[in-house]
Order: sequence, then structure tokens, then C-alpha cells
Amino acid sequence: MIPIALPLLADEEADAARAAVLSGWVSQGPEVAAFEREFAALIGAPYACAVSNCTTALHLALTALNIGPGDEVITVSHSFVATANCIRYCGATPIFVDIDPDAYNIDPDRVSEAIGPRTRAIIAVHQMGMPCDLVALTALAARQGVALIEDAACAAGSQIRMNGSWERIGKPRGLIACFSFHPRKVITTGEGGMLTTADAELDRRFRLLRQHGMSVPDTVRHGSPQVIFEDYLLVGFNYRMTDVQAAVGRKQLERLPELVARRRALASRYSDLLGNIDGLRLPFEPDWARSNWQSYCVRLPDRLDQRAVMQKLLDQGIATRRGIMCSHREAPYTNIEQLHDLRQSERAQDHSILLPIYAQMSEEDQVRVADALRNELD
Repeated sequence: MIPIALPLLADEEADAARAAVLSGWVSQGPEVAAFEREFAALIGAPYACAVSNCTTALHLALTALNIGPGDEVITVSHSFVATANCIRYCGATPIFVDIDPDAYNIDPDRVSEAIGPRTRAIIAVHQMGMPCDLVALTALAARQGVALIEDAACAAGSQIRMNGSWERIGKPRGLIACFSFHPRKVITTGEGGMLTTADAELDRRFRLLRQHGMSVPDTVRHGSPQVIFEDYLLVGFNYRMTDVQAAVGRKQLERLPELVARRRALASRYSDLLGNIDGLRLPFEPDWARSNWQSYCVRLPDRLDQRAVMQKLLDQGIATRRGIMCSHREAPYTNIEQLHDLRQSERAQDHSILLPIYAQMSEEDQVRVADALRNELD
């Protein structure tokens, strides 16, 4: 079987996890603090706050901005349902807009049309690791006075050209960027997430909210020669990352540049192998973006049945996934009036498939995937 994804975990990660376990400190502690510092330094962010996953990161981002009932947050339906769910967690209303049909990312023109008097924030998803048009989105958010949050769940290691220079996604442009370290992502801690920001007050709020509003972190209290009584300053959550996860994450972070380079090479080879298949639409990378190629998504000809093609590949031992889901088609969101045309999002879901891509993938397996897909399309 050729899997859709496979995390690259080795002895280094196992040794780091073992050391954390044997240290006696396995909850949020010194490894988490070190992971935050190293992630911030690599990304180019003044502050980074580790949490339990990217869904909790998005929830904390909105909560820290005091977004709640009566507020609207503009985002895409064309994303994993967590993007919409975190808006609902706050009691706010998601306003879904359509995507650019080439890059599968939020369309800034559609965002502009959707902004209204109740709009508090925009959540822009860097879908499958492909950077959004942040030049347009940051200008729009500043002009309209709304917060820009980047759902960078898939985008660790991706880059964007801003003001003539290449910068990593997560370096603050909007207010907050949120990352995932799920096993399907380029680097993993099993589960886990991170928020980056340039705003010291927001970072302070993230740290309070992730630990039940506790005024004094465990590391400070346990390391103090004096007895300290903590206070609980607000209603918070248990959204902490463990030191075992962070120890693994630190080793994964060291691998990030080589993992991205390998995925970019695999994506380039896919383009060579698949470029001459009539009717198959390959992914589009703008000249101002460098994707980490968390996923490699192809658009099938409209005449073909997506499920049938996927099943035939699975019968040959090749795992795929359908195009990115549309939240407005799922039960919790069908009762929301859709104010905007989402046809490009629906077409992307219905006619696209994600092909296997992971650092350990061999050239032989890539050829096998390409040949199997070609046989189904001919």
C-alpha cells in the first residue's frame, strides 16, 4: 500500500521523547518553552505559544480577540470543518466565501464583498500549504479595521514573497497565525498546535487561556524557593501541549527545511510525470509563493467520477483522498443561509483528489501512482 501520508519519525524523536519521560516533567514545561522559542526563531515571529492542536489555537485566537455572539467571521467553507467549528465555539457566525479556482485559497475579492457591519475577523486558510494572497488580504483587513487570522494548519515551512523578500508563513502579517502538528502535516508532534503573533498582549492572553486563566505557570511555582498561591484571572481552558510532544516537535523542527525541500522535489517530479495527461489539472503555485506541498491536489476531468477513480487506485494499493471538504455541506452548517456563491469550492471538492506525498516516498512509487492515474484517465 502507498499511503496518502507518512510522518518521518526516527530514533532522534524517540530518544527525545524518552528523555522527556525520564525527566519526570511530562506536562507543559521546559520542553514546551524551548519548542516555542525555537519555532518563533525559525518562523520569524516575536511570540509563539504552543497548544494542544490547531483547533484549540484557532479557538484561542478568536477568544483572545473577544469575538462572540452577534459577531461575524469571514472564512472559506472549503477547509477542514475545524475552521468553521472554532467560530461556532465562540457563538459567532461563519460567513463563507468562495475560493480562487486556481490556488484553492480564499478569494480576496469575495472577502471584500462579504465584509459588513458585524464583521470582526477574517480567517484565511493556507490550504494544503499553499500561501494565500496575504498582500491583498492584509491591505483589506487594515482598510476595513478587522482582524486577519491565518489558519496555517498545513503551512509550516511554506514561504511567501513580501516586499521583495521571501519570508516563512507565520511571521506576523495579520494579527495571529495558527499551526497544526497533526501526523498529516509536514512536521508532527502526534497532536499539537502553535499560535504566532507580534502582539505581546495577545500572547499573554493565549498563555492565560490555555491554562485555565492561571496567573502563575507551573514551571514558575514549582521552581520558586517561596510558596506561591496562583490566581485564576478568567475562564480558560486546558489547551496545553505536553513536554513529551514538545520534545518530539523540537527534533521535527530541525528537520523542517529538509522535509520541505524533499516535498518540493516530489511535487516537481509529479508535475513532470503527470503534465502530459489530457484533461488533468495540476496544482498551481503563484510566483510569489513557495508551498511546502503538504498535499498534492489534482483536478480530474468533469466527465470522470471522483469516487470511482479513487476506488480503482485503492484497488491497486494506492491511497488517495477527495478534494478538501466544504463545511457548508455538513449537517451543523446546512441551516446557515448561504449568502455567497460557493460553486468553485464545491467543484474543487467534487472533482479533485489528493495524491500520496511524503518525504520517504520513492521514485518508483511516484511512477506507480502516475501510471495508475494515467490508466484511469486514458
